[in-house]
Amino acid sequence: MVSNALTRRAALATDDLTDDWAGALHAPNTQATLNNIAMAIDQALAQGELIFPADPWRALRLTPLSAVKVVILGQDPYHGPDQAQGLAFSVDKHVKCPPSLRNIFQEIDRDSRLHESSLRTQPSNDLSRWAHQGVLLLNTTLTVKAGQAASHARLGWQIITEQLIKAVAQSSQPVAFLLWGNHAQAFSPMIELSATTIPNPMIGPRLTLQCNHPSPLSARRGDTPFIGCGHFGDTNQWLASQGLAPIAWS
Repeated sequence: MVSNALTRRAALATDDLTDDWAGALHAPNTQATLNNIAMAIDQALAQGELIFPADPWRALRLTPLSAVKVVILGQDPYHGPDQAQGLAFSVDKHVKCPPSLRNIFQEIDRDSRLHESSLRTQPSNDLSRWAHQGVLLLNTTLTVKAGQAASHARLGWQIITEQLIKAVAQSSQPVAFLLWGNHAQAFSPMIELSATTIPNPMIGPRLTLQCNHPSPLSARRGDTPFIGCGHFGDTNQWLASQGLAPIAWS
C-alpha cells in the first residue's frame, strides 16, 4: 500500500476536528455535500482506485481556525505516490521537491527581508512547520485519484472549502490571504464580501496579495509574476504591524 493513500471512508469524518472548523462545516447543505463526497470515494475505494491523500483534513488539524494568520490556497492535491500529504504545495521531506514548491523556495530566498544572515540552509519540502505557525495550506479540492490531476474537482469539494474560507474571512483575528493564480484569485470577491457584509463588528483586518501561480508555466510571466512578488516579506511586515509574530518561512 502506498503510504499516503486514503484507505477508508472514515478518514473523511469531521468528528475529531476542532470545534471551530466543525462549526464551519455544520450547515445542512454542507453536511449533505460531505456525505455525497464520502459515498463517491467509498465506491471508488471498493473498486480498487488509489486516492490521495491519507488525511484530507490535515491542514485543518494542524492549523485550528483560531490560529490562522495566513491562508495559501492550492488547487488539488499532488496525484503521484508519496506526494500529497494534506497540505497545499507540501510533500514529505524525503520526496523530490515539486517545481512549484521549488519556485516558492526561490522567492523566499530572493527576499532579503526574510534572512538575518547570509547563511542559507536547504528548506524542508514538508511545510508542516508553516502550518504550526498559523499558515493554512488549503487545497480547494481535498482528494484526487492517482495519476489523474483534478479528477475529484467535480465531487463537490469546492462547496466545502468555500465554507472554510468564509469562516476564516469572518474570523476576528488578522489574516493575510495569498492568492496565486487565477484559480485562487477567483476566491477574492468571496473573501471580501464575507469579511464586510455579515453583521459582525469584530471581523479582523485583512491583507490580500495576488500574483501568478508559482508553477514554472507562469512564475516569471505576465504583469504580476510570482518570482519577485515579495509576498512573504510583505506578509511578515503586515503581521508585525498587527502585533503578530512573523512567519519563519525558510
